[in-house]
Amino acid sequence: MTGASSGIGRAIAEAYLAEGAAVLITHRDSAERAREVSDLVLQADLATRDACERLVAEARSELGRIDVWVNNAGADVLTGEAASWEWELKLDLLLAVDLKGTIACSYAIGEVMRGQERGGAIINMSWDHVLSGMPGRNPELFAAVKGGVLAFSKSLARTVAPRVRVNVIAPGWIETSFASNMSAGRRLEVAEAAPLQRWGTPDDVAGAAIFLASPAAAFLTGQTILVGGGVVM
Repeated sequence: MTGASSGIGRAIAEAYLAEGAAVLITHRDSAERAREVSDLVLQADLATRDACERLVAEARSELGRIDVWVNNAGADVLTGEAASWEWELKLDLLLAVDLKGTIACSYAIGEVMRGQERGGAIINMSWDHVLSGMPGRNPELFAAVKGGVLAFSKSLARTVAPRVRVNVIAPGWIETSFASNMSAGRRLEVAEAAPLQRWGTPDDVAGAAIFLASPAAAFLTGQTILVGGGVVM
């Protein structure tokens, strides 16, 4: 599982561990936090094809067999220094990590899984608002990149079937570090806009990840689960 030292990724990794899975996670620059989650940790900057292919090889060497691969790593252009970058720099980073990283890891792990007796499952992370749109420069860039992840995943699902399943989770407004930077008024507006009348939690997303990795989802591929409280339907 890529990008699992905090937030949604951490919740998914912890949910898999609770189910008894052997979970290998990656981090870019947060080794200490990653080791709080799992003993199986690899460092990876997934902005290049070589790094993605090396990660898959190392993960296979460590685990032997890989039943589920979650592409969760994503670039943060909303907080910290990157929040002040102009749009082209943000887009370049999002394209490299979120889109190319997902594609490169998916290609590499897809080949591995197609050679396994029991195949495997790939889960990619998109965003629910790619289906409805949201005004603003950051949402525009995020929608373009995460929309690419969603579209790519549908085509990949046809390519690697029947041995490998590929599905997408598209979270909405989830209580992560980004949410903590919002004003109380804006946070209330978000909650009230959702039919379920609350923000989502990382555990809500983890529930969808557990389902898609399980035998209960054995006849699902090329599908997208929106985890957003009904804001986008």
